[in-house]
Amino acid sequence: MVRVTPFLLVLSLALVAQGLSDRKCTLTGLWINDLGSNMTIGDLNRKGEFAGSYHTAVTATTNEIQVSPLQGSQHRTNQKSQPTFGFTVNWKFSDSITVFTGQCFVDDEGKEVLKTMWLLRSRVDNIKDDWKATRVGINIFTPLHSHKE
Repeated sequence: MVRVTPFLLVLSLALVAQGLSDRKCTLTGLWINDLGSNMTIGDLNRKGEFAGSYHTAVTATTNEIQVSPLQGSQHRTNQKSQPTFGFTVNWKFSDSITVFTGQCFVDDEGKEVLKTMWLLRSRVDNIKDDWKATRVGINIFTPLHSHKE
């Protein structure tokens, strides 16, 4: 019996690890990032396109923040479980637009996470100010609620 127990332990750990690696990351749902902004991503269509909304928690303008529409696309993945994606947010409260690109991961604990990089382009009055019109950054999103709920 003593020899069987270590074997069963190793076998069960291998099966659990396999189950975690097979878990798919799903974009659809409610997400919150490291700055407190949240977004809703709707269902993907057959082409991998999606729509949703983005509610930023931060802004460089003095305008009142408004929920803004987003549109995007997920790389079509039949066998891959951690897809790449991109989306654009057309801000309703400012003359700017942001594009996000990233990948949907399942971490070592089995939790979904979106790792993104973004470019925010603001309108400027003339070409001489072009140098200051684009900002770049990163955000990490986690599900606002479990996708299993």
